[in-house]
Amino acid sequence: MEIKISTAILSIKKDAKFCYSGNDINTLEWYDNNPTNITNQQILTKQSELQALEDVYVNRRNEYGSIVSQLDEIYHNGLDSWKARIANIKLNNPKE
Repeated sequence: MEIKISTAILSIKKDAKFCYSGNDINTLEWYDNNPTNITNQQILTKQSELQALEDVYVNRRNEYGSIVSQLDEIYHNGLDSWKARIANIKLNNPKE
């Protein structure tokens, strides 16, 4: 999932009032006069940070498999085997 400009802005300032068009930061208009002086660079940096984290979560979800397949794995191979596989996935896809 692509992280939108609005998500980045709201993660910086939860009550920010703004609008923009087409996910284009150059069309950004502040309805609250941007009292905390959030810069376009701060927004783009936050957007990149959030996107990197989202990418990690997507990779993890893909490698985990469905809940049904995980339960089947636990049934056939045991909980410890499943825990080891999940730990390895997290190790290979760190959040930072």
